[in-house]
Amino acid sequence: MRRMSVFLALLLCNVYFTRHVDSARILAIFPLEIPNQFFFFQEILWTLVEQGHKLDVISHYPLIKPHPNYVNIIQLTGKGPKFTINLTADTLESLANKPVEYYGELYGNKACELLALPEFKKLIEEPQTDPPYDLVITELLYANCYFAFGRHFKVPVVAVSMSALPPYVSESLGNPANTAFVSEHIDGSTLYMNFWQRFKNTLHTWWTNYRVRRTTEVQNNIVKKHFGADMPDIRELERDLSLLLVNSHHSLNGVRPFTSAVVEIGGLHVRDDGMELPEELKAWMDSSSDGFIYISFGSLLTIDNFPKDIVAELYSAIAKIDPIRVLLKGAAPEALPPGLPTNVLAMEVVSQRQVLKHGNIRAYVMQGGSLEIHEAVMFAVPFIGLPIFPEPQRNVKNCVEKGVAISIDFRDFTADKFAAAVTEIVGDEKYKNNIVLLARRFLDRPRSPLDTAIFWIEYILKNGGDALRSPAVKLSWWQLVLLDIYASIMAAVILAIYICKRLTLIVIRRLFRPHPTLPTSKKMV
Repeated sequence: MRRMSVFLALLLCNVYFTRHVDSARILAIFPLEIPNQFFFFQEILWTLVEQGHKLDVISHYPLIKPHPNYVNIIQLTGKGPKFTINLTADTLESLANKPVEYYGELYGNKACELLALPEFKKLIEEPQTDPPYDLVITELLYANCYFAFGRHFKVPVVAVSMSALPPYVSESLGNPANTAFVSEHIDGSTLYMNFWQRFKNTLHTWWTNYRVRRTTEVQNNIVKKHFGADMPDIRELERDLSLLLVNSHHSLNGVRPFTSAVVEIGGLHVRDDGMELPEELKAWMDSSSDGFIYISFGSLLTIDNFPKDIVAELYSAIAKIDPIRVLLKGAAPEALPPGLPTNVLAMEVVSQRQVLKHGNIRAYVMQGGSLEIHEAVMFAVPFIGLPIFPEPQRNVKNCVEKGVAISIDFRDFTADKFAAAVTEIVGDEKYKNNIVLLARRFLDRPRSPLDTAIFWIEYILKNGGDALRSPAVKLSWWQLVLLDIYASIMAAVILAIYICKRLTLIVIRRLFRPHPTLPTSKKMV
């Protein structure tokens, strides 16, 4: 009878947890209008829907194929901050050196101001109860004010980062941040840093973290205004994070310590899209007997927006590398500046993954974002990076060190430099051999990146928000660096030395103290 009772209890627990995970209601909040980033996140959201979860989504992008379990409860299109690039000779330098305060204000504070929308007010004041929310998923960048929804609904918070682990969030996760080998500075390295690199990396990391926190402090007033005066400040809300999914992998971003609450999912977005190549493009690639290179700078940066002098240099370089062909993505031929070389095929829309899989591709020319690099690595295509922003600069530098890429400074771009880079990367087999090895390491995992993300999200749903949380989040900085322990040891050593010194002096005094001599009696005369 007892065995039957235990069996029934276990069966009921299993039924409960299965039902709870298969039918969780999730609030997904993505306040930034950056297409490529959201489509990365949408891979996770759509898979959760396929797993049976119900999602209430707040974003700028409605689902292309409607689904009853995927509901855009708040449409943000045109209401929030939008990042655009106007690449000119005058702005090129400023884009490369935007201070962290610029991004903290644009992607953080401005995005948090969306909480003033009536739709958000209704969501906060009239929360869903049939059924209530089980989880909040949001983007980690600078708008951590949205973590307040987790505290408000009393549910765990999962965040997804488009980049590697941002340094400013390590403290709130209790994640070890060792600047001796974890590089955050552009001059740093994921392989080995000398004294000056470690010195600059340490100062850069500390100073950047301070500036991010200082810039985003205004979010304290925002969350208290919209959620009530009892809502904790933004620094405490950051400690509510139960899981952080980061778009990185140790083979590319370097080996570093991670607490259990940080999970790498780099390459998650790379799936066969099933698109058929246009016959014209397929025939062009098949007939490229000397190979072709693929040029794409992403959705925010297209060649028709380049300064005229850079376009002229690029055209000149492309003509120099003939008979190697060039597939140029991002603009229709008629939208491009005149003078396009004859060895170029320009197309506005291209199935990038199908192109990268083709046997005649020799190199990929890109800006150096994480998504682009992950695609190049997964399909083992060496690349030339022309980074503008700090993160792509670090990404490309890491890959140059690994011997899979060549970097060209956009601010010093010339036809000769570009042509020389193409000639080298196509002609030297080391680049192809190195990226084949890197691809093997990048792809060698127990689960796919997408399956990994879903597994750990459902792990939090099953086991609660504290399941992966490090005890370090409850310690202050001086406890984490063991300042109190070292101080106690130092005090004990000093005390022991003092006692030994005193005892030694006492012993010495007793041993060498002159003995008193007896007075001698005077003889009587």
